[in-house]
Amino acid sequence: MQKDRKTLAWALSALLMVGSLAGGLVVAQSGRTTTPAVSPATTVQSPELIGPMVPASGFSPIVKKTGPSVVSITSTSIMKASDDSESLSQLFRGFPGFQVPDSPQFRMPRKQQAAGSGVIMTSDGFILTNHHVVEGATRVHVKLADKREYDAKVVGTDSDADIAVIKVDATGLPAVTIGDSSRVEVGDVALAIGNPFGLGQTVTMGIVSALGRTGLGIEAYENFIQTDAAVNPGNSGGALVNTRGELIGINTAILSESGGNQGIGFAIPSNMARSLMNQIKDTGKVTRGYIGIYPQDLTPQLAASFGIKDTRGALVASVEDNSPAANAGLQRGDVIREVNGKAINDQGELRNQIAELEPGNTLSLKVLRNGAEKALSVKVAARPVETASNKAAPTPDAGSGGKLGVSIQDLNPQIARQLGLPTSVSGVVVTQVQPDSPAADAGIKQGDIVQEVNRQPVKSASDFRNAISQSTKSVLLLIHRDDRTIYAVVEREG
Repeated sequence: MQKDRKTLAWALSALLMVGSLAGGLVVAQSGRTTTPAVSPATTVQSPELIGPMVPASGFSPIVKKTGPSVVSITSTSIMKASDDSESLSQLFRGFPGFQVPDSPQFRMPRKQQAAGSGVIMTSDGFILTNHHVVEGATRVHVKLADKREYDAKVVGTDSDADIAVIKVDATGLPAVTIGDSSRVEVGDVALAIGNPFGLGQTVTMGIVSALGRTGLGIEAYENFIQTDAAVNPGNSGGALVNTRGELIGINTAILSESGGNQGIGFAIPSNMARSLMNQIKDTGKVTRGYIGIYPQDLTPQLAASFGIKDTRGALVASVEDNSPAANAGLQRGDVIREVNGKAINDQGELRNQIAELEPGNTLSLKVLRNGAEKALSVKVAARPVETASNKAAPTPDAGSGGKLGVSIQDLNPQIARQLGLPTSVSGVVVTQVQPDSPAADAGIKQGDIVQEVNRQPVKSASDFRNAISQSTKSVLLLIHRDDRTIYAVVEREG
């Protein structure tokens, strides 16, 4: 039975930040500022190596050069008063006869402090860390390895990639040497430097375990370096460096059953982090490329349904009306195999490739459509701000999807209004999904709108049942969900 990926993955995960609660109020407010361009980073001399990667003198020369560039960060935020907050009546419970009404206006906010890490990127005080380290902070405090301390201002953050840029008012700081993360290979030795559990600077060693990790559900945009160097809560925003003392990643998250290190840590590649930092420094925000499609990974089941012999590429599940992709002729069901001459293996690579392009650039695509290769050019636009939409639950079912394990009914105007659907959406609504059914295994959900069965439109429950009855073992469904369409392959029982 297919498990909910979000629950499975991040019931087992921990963002690498240490938090604590303390009573009291804070009135300081972190601001935003724009400052000059990036200053040149310091230079690190590589020690003599035994073989390609291991220093003859151990890793201490690298740590001595790189360690001063890694800082400890304490962020302070205020939790709003709530029903479980400490009340004034509790605070004054030791004073007989003193009573305060136990109502929301008399409940006290609480101060929350969180400890993380950061990396000095420029000598004039720009520091890179994670968005979740400083999110909602009213005060950000930085402590350098040499014990100097500064209050920092938040220049800007990008929650989609979990990156934040903060600035301290100082010069002559020990900036890190920024490496080229595109040259990192699996098996390279890596050092993680950070502030685990608020203990102070700590260095651990491991190797690069994998590259290009996507689809983890941690961030909207993922391209992680995976490492087995020990990272723990508090390492968030710290440095992942190679044996040349160069920054190759910003440590961000771990996969763990216990909340502590189990040898699976994820870091944002330095090339991606530097690009985002430069945008935030220049404009205070990140602007990503956008063409108006929703891509899916081409699973073996989907590839077979589309008559494709391999799973390389990204399946276009949805094309937005009047988007750059629609204007360029891209169609639902196309499989994108190349972007600007570079092969695309999955939807994560495609999303990252498009996001990294500046609006106004032209994107050259190679796509497979009905078995034939086509070349298309798409003019990249700026990605609009996404907003979440709340959908109402559908009404009880009045039809059956047979051995797929779903119940469906006609999509009438009343249900369409409940689900917040535009009038252009047609199909049948899924009103129930049986646990442990083929539909559940394929990820079909209550409230999904089935628009096609085996690439043929369905407009009624009768159309749906007729199409299913004529299907072979595998059924290809086009589903409308959350204002976009996706493909799903359901393996029928029997």
